[in-house]
Amino acid sequence: MAWIYALLIFAAGAIVGAFAARLGNKSLKQQKELKKDLDKSKYELEQYRQELVDHFACSSELLDNIAKDYSKLYEHMAKTSSELMPNLPDQDNPFARRISTLEAVADTGDIQDQPRDYANGATGLLKDEPEKIEEPKAS
Repeated sequence: MAWIYALLIFAAGAIVGAFAARLGNKSLKQQKELKKDLDKSKYELEQYRQELVDHFACSSELLDNIAKDYSKLYEHMAKTSSELMPNLPDQDNPFARRISTLEAVADTGDIQDQPRDYANGATGLLKDEPEKIEEPKAS
């Protein structure tokens, strides 16, 4: 009779062990899948951030080129308008009023570095710096 009890206890233990192993295996499998998804999401986020940095660097360069070209065009128009129409009064020359307020765009050279706003952690809005208020320029 003792061996029947031992056999029943062994069978019950095997059933409980199999049940526990099955539950434990699901959570471990689920945990590994979540870890894999997290790593994938981190990689995709880093890729997105790099694409964003590249986009803003390219956009900045293009806007800088536009500003330089506009400045050259405006300067050319102001110079030629005064050369081609020397007797034109200043009030009739559309470029005469603004030529004194025109600021030449300084050539900073070929910038290869990443902009500071995107380098080494939180900057800009996320950093605790007092906000700088610029006064609007008079036209």
